[in-house]
Amino acid sequence: MPGTPRKKAAIAGPRGKKAAPKLPVEKLDQLQALIVATLEDDKAEALVVLDLGGRASFADRMIIATGLADRQIAAMATHLHEKLTEAGFRKPLIEGAGGTDWVLLDAGDIIVHLFKPEARAMYGLEKMWSAELDEGADEA
Repeated sequence: MPGTPRKKAAIAGPRGKKAAPKLPVEKLDQLQALIVATLEDDKAEALVVLDLGGRASFADRMIIATGLADRQIAAMATHLHEKLTEAGFRKPLIEGAGGTDWVLLDAGDIIVHLFKPEARAMYGLEKMWSAELDEGADEA
């Protein structure tokens, strides 16, 4: 199994719990398109979509975007919640929407991270979940 011990634990998932049913690929693509379009409408910057298929049990994809201010990030989270609910997708769970540097939305098979630029650089999620990091761990 590729990856570091930390990634292997994420792939394994929580013990004793059944995994939620996964969305079909067409629905997953629709969900991703809706999220990306909504973030682009809200002027999100440096939008990145990571495919987590086979590397994590908690989601199939991760979307990371940057907002310049707390209000912009909170508005992006609110708009995403509204758009996903209107479209009939599962209502996303939101963490950190009270004015922090990082807001996380759990839309089921897609996890959305909204960062201020400084927090995004500090946490480095793109690097943590990149395919290149898996390749480096395989070689070690």
